[in-house]
Amino acid sequence: MRKALIFFLSLSYFSFLLSEVDPFQNLNEKTHNFNRSLDEAIATPVAKAYRKVTPDFIEVGVTNFTDNIEDVNIALNNLLQGKIKDGFSDIFRFTINSTIGVLGFFDVASSIGLQKHSEDFGQTLAVWGVSDGPYIVLPVLGPSSLRDTVARIPEAFMTPLLLIDHDRTGYELTAIDLLDKRARYLGLESIVIGDEYLFYRDAYFQSREFDINDGLIEDDFDDFDFED
Repeated sequence: MRKALIFFLSLSYFSFLLSEVDPFQNLNEKTHNFNRSLDEAIATPVAKAYRKVTPDFIEVGVTNFTDNIEDVNIALNNLLQGKIKDGFSDIFRFTINSTIGVLGFFDVASSIGLQKHSEDFGQTLAVWGVSDGPYIVLPVLGPSSLRDTVARIPEAFMTPLLLIDHDRTGYELTAIDLLDKRARYLGLESIVIGDEYLFYRDAYFQSREFDINDGLIEDDFDDFDFED
């Protein structure tokens, strides 16, 4: 009887967490402030220095290289979501850019009409019917949700970097990827409106909805009857 009660209470608490948008707000705010301090002290200065000393053509090449690595993960997730055409398109992108594009430093695939997609396992779980769950701010990694946090575990194994049998090289490529991504988003802090924490939280969920629906967001304009 006692075990059944504990099990029932556990299910009730878990259901409560799933129904709440931000039950961990106090902890999330502390983690958000920690990440901001870390970003201001280390990530932003390093990214600015990288952008300043790196010639544009090399910076573009690095971006193409990291994007090319992501195409393997994107292809797998498109296939898991039943988007077979997009999945094979991503595979062709990776093959062409890894060969003709010299390991991806040149985006040859886009120039011949193979569109770049953006999919991850969090989106795949959403397509399978898994809800966001509560908002979670991860140390260093930033905004997430319960679903997307869990999705990071299998996603860590869905990358060609695992095929590199040299730890140092793998770490260096991962660092380059993170640095390049941070450099791409320099200056976005200026668009924050109102409470920074709430802005990032709402922007995260809106961005994820946009990604999951492939840019198709429902609006309420059709509910209004416009008369001349």
